[in-house]
Parts: sequence; structure tokens; C-alpha cells
Amino acid sequence: MAESLDLHHPLVAEFPSHRDAIHALKASNAHFRRLFDEYHTVDREIVRIEGEIEPATDERTRQLKSRRAHLKDELGAQLVAWKP
Repeated sequence: MAESLDLHHPLVAEFPSHRDAIHALKASNAHFRRLFDEYHTVDREIVRIEGEIEPATDERTRQLKSRRAHLKDELGAQLVAWKP
């Protein structure tokens, strides 16, 4: 179980200095909230696959990781641009 915790990439852990922006944007920006939710859904699916809880092809795993990276980039850009 502890091993699967290391597989998670929660957004707050990825952008610890933007914790306030994450919370503010989740509350005020529907697009950010949708991307945030999708990021965490994709991350959970990757953890399940890598933890061998859910089967997946290498291609599917690659696609999910690519999607997670794209979402992280998009969310990160919004966090950097956020003004309180």
C-alpha cells in the first residue's frame, strides 16, 4: 500500500507553492475545476494500473501518463497566471 502512495502525483504536491491558488481557482473557475478533476481521475487510474490493481496495455498507460502531463502543464500555466 505504501508503494502505491508513492505513485500518486496530487496537484498540491506538484505545485506546493501554489496551494492558495489551487483552492481559489477550484472555487472560482469552472474550467480549472474540470481540468483539476480530470487530472486526479487520470492520476488515480495510473496508480491503479501501476499498482497492478487494474490491467492495462503499455499503450494505454502511456496515453494516460501523456494526458496527465498535458493536464499538469495546462493547470500549471493557470496557477502561474493567477492573481489573488
